[in-house]
Amino acid sequence: MAGLYYEQLEVGRHFVHDIRRTVTETDNVLFSTLTHNPAALHLDAEASRAGPYGQILVNSVFTLGLMVGVSVSDTTLGTTVANLGWDQVRFPKPVFIGDTLRAESEVVERRESKSRPDCGIVVFRHEAFNQRNELVASCLRSALMHKQPPASP
Repeated sequence: MAGLYYEQLEVGRHFVHDIRRTVTETDNVLFSTLTHNPAALHLDAEASRAGPYGQILVNSVFTLGLMVGVSVSDTTLGTTVANLGWDQVRFPKPVFIGDTLRAESEVVERRESKSRPDCGIVVFRHEAFNQRNELVASCLRSALMHKQPPASP
C-alpha cells in the first residue's frame, strides 16, 4: 500500500512530492472543454493576448486537481475512504502553459471519526509552486482515512 493510514499521518508531517509536471496546451484545452468551461481566457489565444495576462491562463481547477493529484501516491493512495472537502482554496499567482508545477503537503489536523470507528479525519495543507518557486495554489483538504487494520495472529 503506497498511502499512509490515519495513525501514520501525524500533525506536522511534511511531504515534498517527487512528481513534477509541465502543464501543456492539451492539458488546458481538454480539461476546460471536458468540464464545459468555455471561458476565452482558457481557450482563445487572440482574446487572451489582449487580456490582463497577455496569454492563455491555465484553468485553475486543473491546477487544483494536479496539486492534489501529485500528493496522492505519498499520502492517501489506497488508504483514503473519501475526500470530505476543500477549504481555503487560493490561487495567488497565475499558471500558464509551459509552467512546471511541483507540490508539497503537510498534515495540519487529525481527529477520530465520530461515525466510523475504523476511520479518522485528516486535514492536509497542499501547496503548488511553479518553476520559479512561486506559490501558485494552496488549499486545505479534509479526507476520511482508514485506520491500520489489526495485526494478523
